[in-house]
Amino acid sequence: MDNFQIVSEDMDRQLSGMDAKASEFKMLMTYYECAILEVKTKLDVLNNEFKATDERNPISTIKSRIKSIPSILEKLDRKGYPSSIESIQTHLDDVAGIRVICSFIDDIYKVLDMLKNQDDLKILSIKDYIKNPKKSGYRSLHCVVEIPIYLSNEKKPMRVEVQIRTIAMDFWASLEHQIRYKKFSDTSADSIKKLTNCADTIYETDMKMMSIRQKIIDDKND
Repeated sequence: MDNFQIVSEDMDRQLSGMDAKASEFKMLMTYYECAILEVKTKLDVLNNEFKATDERNPISTIKSRIKSIPSILEKLDRKGYPSSIESIQTHLDDVAGIRVICSFIDDIYKVLDMLKNQDDLKILSIKDYIKNPKKSGYRSLHCVVEIPIYLSNEKKPMRVEVQIRTIAMDFWASLEHQIRYKKFSDTSADSIKKLTNCADTIYETDMKMMSIRQKIIDDKND
């Protein structure tokens, strides 16, 4: 997930056909960037607190991105929504995205619980693709959160999609995306099956690693 950069000289061209000026779109993207900062700060604080109380960090890495203009317009068109600033805010939950990479599967749910306990952050939806993986084998936990950003003259609620997965799940998802979508759009059924098998193997490895960690903790406490 790359950091979002607005190329100002191309913005008017990319926004052609959209009911918005480049300045309005840039301001909206700034709001989303602020929302990412708010959520990321919360995650950093919670991660540091967890390290102090449990002597380890549940979060390994945090990545963020803002959807590109073409991706936003393509999704609006695909979903049958008008291309407007209001439509982006109303219908798209993943313009701002944060990916939280954890070491172990149980850390994923700890991070989710920590977010649920924040009284100024609202969980709007949860999709658990770990307990219910996609047919491709994709596993991750997705939640859409709403958080207020404090501007010079108003408080504005903004939505951010948070994806939480293990290091192994992220490894698989990144390579699967390159193989299936970037390079070979007509991936064979056999290759897709092999990708799914790899995802299952990675999940089993995740579970074994979590079990090994727990065994070491139990032995230490005996």
